[in-house]
Amino acid sequence: MKKIMLVDDEKDLIYSIKRAFEDTSGDEYNVILASSGEECFELLKNERPDLILLDIMMPKMNGWEVYDTIRENPDWINIPILFLTARTDRITENAGEFLGDDFIQKPIEIQDLIQRINNVLDKK
Repeated sequence: MKKIMLVDDEKDLIYSIKRAFEDTSGDEYNVILASSGEECFELLKNERPDLILLDIMMPKMNGWEVYDTIRENPDWINIPILFLTARTDRITENAGEFLGDDFIQKPIEIQDLIQRINNVLDKK
């Protein structure tokens, strides 16, 4: 079972993605939910996900700041990160593709998301 941590402040979105994973892929994925960067860090102390889906636009601590903190920790540095965002500007897309393992714009199709996750995990 692959552990995917989804970090996004939109509670409806994270629960719908979790539900879509369960409906589409059964027991293949365990989706761990975090609604903020702070919650992500707390969960990472006890959970080691195979991959993190990280929203960029979040209050208090944005996705770029969360990314930097994850990459500064030697225990977390090798966890692949896919940026997931509603932002569509070219600067954000370029930065997301450069820093992360993939950059996915919302709204998303669950099959496309699963395929992209699998592509990143296959490279590991």
